[in-house]
Amino acid sequence: MKGTIKRIMYNRNFGFIQTEDDEKDIFFHQSGVTVEFGDLKEGDNVEFDVEETDRGLQAVNLKTI
Repeated sequence: MKGTIKRIMYNRNFGFIQTEDDEKDIFFHQSGVTVEFGDLKEGDNVEFDVEETDRGLQAVNLKTI
């Protein structure tokens, strides 16, 4: 999937991605990022896979494009 980073909480190591289809925001955690977490910025375009977790959908294999 593709989307845009909507919000990052650097101090808590997670953020949210707005998907291209604007259907719903996807959670991501630092552990699912393939680039340096600190290099990500709000507004960055990203590509990622989605996994179903016990807390809902989560982006993994996240990278900037």
